[in-house]
Amino acid sequence: MPDGAENSYDLVVLGGGSGGYAAALRAAGLGLSVALIEKAQVGGTCLHRGCIPTKALLHTGAVADAAREARNFGVRSTFAGVDMAGVTAYKDGVVGQLYRGLQGTLKARGVHVVNGEGRVVSPHEVVVAQSILRGRHILLATGSEPASLPGLQMDGERILSSEQALELDHVPGSVVVLGGGVIGCEFASLWRSLGAEVTIIEALPHLLPTEDEDVSKLLERAFRRRGIAFHLNSRLEQAAHTDSGVRVITTSGTRIDADLLLVAVGRRPVSAGLGYEAAGVELDRGYVKVDDLCRSSVPSISAVGDLIQTPQLAHVGFAEGILVAERLAGLGPAPVHYDGVPRITYSQPEVAAVGLTEAQAKERYGADKVMTMRQNLVSNGKSKILKTPGEIKVVRQKDGPVVGVHMVGERVGELIGEAQLIVNWEALPDEVAPLIHAHPTQTEILGEVHLALAGKPLHAHE
Repeated sequence: MPDGAENSYDLVVLGGGSGGYAAALRAAGLGLSVALIEKAQVGGTCLHRGCIPTKALLHTGAVADAAREARNFGVRSTFAGVDMAGVTAYKDGVVGQLYRGLQGTLKARGVHVVNGEGRVVSPHEVVVAQSILRGRHILLATGSEPASLPGLQMDGERILSSEQALELDHVPGSVVVLGGGVIGCEFASLWRSLGAEVTIIEALPHLLPTEDEDVSKLLERAFRRRGIAFHLNSRLEQAAHTDSGVRVITTSGTRIDADLLLVAVGRRPVSAGLGYEAAGVELDRGYVKVDDLCRSSVPSISAVGDLIQTPQLAHVGFAEGILVAERLAGLGPAPVHYDGVPRITYSQPEVAAVGLTEAQAKERYGADKVMTMRQNLVSNGKSKILKTPGEIKVVRQKDGPVVGVHMVGERVGELIGEAQLIVNWEALPDEVAPLIHAHPTQTEILGEVHLALAGKPLHAHE
């Protein structure tokens, strides 16, 4: 693109992560002309610094666990250690293949990808280097970055963000994880699988504090069995370098020495210095304020993904990007139903959920209008084969539909698709119970619990 040239498009997307590239692909598929601006690599945090590389590493951890535990299945094996160079090559190979595939897809759809850092200069214009891109509509999709606590500097050496942790070339001997949410629990699980001693510090009463309390307690029990230590209702007082690593002191006076400290206290929106407010876009603590169709305070500007105050999940960004593209094409899409979004923590064991927790359901419908059913995975043949502990919990309105499904156990993330359909289609247990689930599979546990809710339990106790 020649310097100083003005290029006009139906849609100019600022940010090539999950929400941005989903909007670009869908809009191009609907016949709109699209420019996608990305300062680094298309795919954004999820592909390069988040979802994909972390799950690749977690699979490495699962393989390491399988090697150690092979004797439980009658297989003689020896675990000789972790080759981090090989692990990194595997992780980067997965990311690289997906990245090349995404580049090819964008090119095939006719999306004009512009490499550079963009800045909004008017309700219809974005400047990149010396070039101006004009859009009938602008989509802000600049995502988020790791957050820290006041006075706590992530130096990339001993005090790390989650993104910096992905670049480690060795397995630490010991780690303190600050934050027991999804990111913290996944890294704690990973490092424990690779052989590290791990301690989690969480300020709230439970790990995964936004999940159902029973689910959190089950994960805590599993982490104890694995030797992962955690301090709940505990806050960081001080973190300082030592000769050999880092020393962490909590507000209760607990002192922990470790090789590394991982800061996993959440992510913050990337919006500063990008011209949003000067163009008239209203912000709230850095987040772009939008309505239920992702429209900002400026009619020609929308925003999606981690930049707005919706669940920070890649698949939420996909849905919001698609929504914006379809709205611009005149298709009249419905708002995203955030209660029906599935969520998974890829720890060992996994936690998967969709819909309302028991507490949320009671708050919304009244305590006397909600009932739950819990079933241990011990009754499920495939789970018994896998030797995985865990449980499924279903939350429903009394005499009404299922409003939440919560699961803990190995591979339960793969069950979330059916659970998502049950919750989003407002299915009654009587409607799910007649469905025949293949045997032996873990999906049978969903069938079993709905049989019990329908008043005709098979293997489950009434």
